[in-house]
Amino acid sequence: MKKLLYLSPALLLSLSASAQEKSLPAGQSSGNIYTEILVVVFILTALIILIASLAMLKAFKVIAREMRNPTPFVVAAEAPEPLDYEAWLEKQKSKPGIWARLLGLKPISEEKDLIMHHEFDGIAELDNPTPAWFMWLFYGSIAFAFSYMMYFHVLDYGKMQEEEYEIEMAQAKVAKDAYLAKAGNNIDENSVKENLAPEVTSAGQAIYNTNCVACHGDKGQGSVGPNLTDTFWLHGGTVNNVFKTIKYGVPEKGMIPWEKTLSPKQIADVANYIMSLKGSNPPNAKAPQGQEES
Repeated sequence: MKKLLYLSPALLLSLSASAQEKSLPAGQSSGNIYTEILVVVFILTALIILIASLAMLKAFKVIAREMRNPTPFVVAAEAPEPLDYEAWLEKQKSKPGIWARLLGLKPISEEKDLIMHHEFDGIAELDNPTPAWFMWLFYGSIAFAFSYMMYFHVLDYGKMQEEEYEIEMAQAKVAKDAYLAKAGNNIDENSVKENLAPEVTSAGQAIYNTNCVACHGDKGQGSVGPNLTDTFWLHGGTVNNVFKTIKYGVPEKGMIPWEKTLSPKQIADVANYIMSLKGSNPPNAKAPQGQEES
C-alpha cells in the first residue's frame, strides 16, 4: 500500500511529461489531443479507484482483527449507591431551592405556620411577604422618580429633549461652519469652481466693495483697472484665471497680490462675483482691453 502511494506521484509526473512531449504535426487535427486527454483522465480515475479500494481493504482488515481480538477499553463502573427517595424528598422540602431563596419564599413544609386567621369559603391566605430586594427596588424607583421630577421639572437644572436638541443643532452648526471654512481655505486656482449662487456672489460683492471699487468701479465698469463686465480679458476670463489674477496680482500694472490679505475662500467668492458681472453693461464702462473670450 505504501509503495503504491509512493509510486503514484511518479506515475502522474510521467504521464504529464509524456503528454507535454507530444506535439501535433503540421495539418493534423486536434482530435488526437482530445483522445489523449480522455486516456489520461481514464488512467487517473482508475488509479484513484485503486487507491480507494486498497484503503478500504486495509480498513476491513483492521475491523476483522478487532473483531477477533477485541480490546477491552470500557472500565467497569462502580455500583451506584441506592437512592433513598424519601430522604431526598424530605431534604427538598426543608431546604428551598435557588429560585425560592431569590424570591424570599418559604418552603412548603412551613406553609402551615404562614396561614392567616381569616378565610372565605374555605380559602385561606398565606402571610408570605414580598422579598426585601424587591421592596428596595420598588422604593428606589420611587426615589429616582421624585429626584428626576425635582431636577428636570421643578428646579430646571436639567435640559429637556427640546433644549438638548437646540443645543446639539447649534453645536452642529458651529462644527459645520468650521469644516466649511477649513474646506474653503483649501481652494486654489486649480480647484476653484464657478459658483453663482446668491450667497456666494453676495459675499464676494461685499469683499469687492471693500477692496476693488477704487480700481474697477462700483459696478465693475473699470477706472484705473480694466472693465470687468465685458468679454475682453487681459489675463484670461475663466474663474480659474480670475482667481489666479486676484491671488498673485499684476505688480507691473499696479495690482497688488491679495493672497496675504484675503483667504482662499474670500478670493473664490470675489472671483465668482466678478464672473456674475459678465454682460451687465453698466453705464460709462471702460473700453475693452485684452482678448475676447466667450
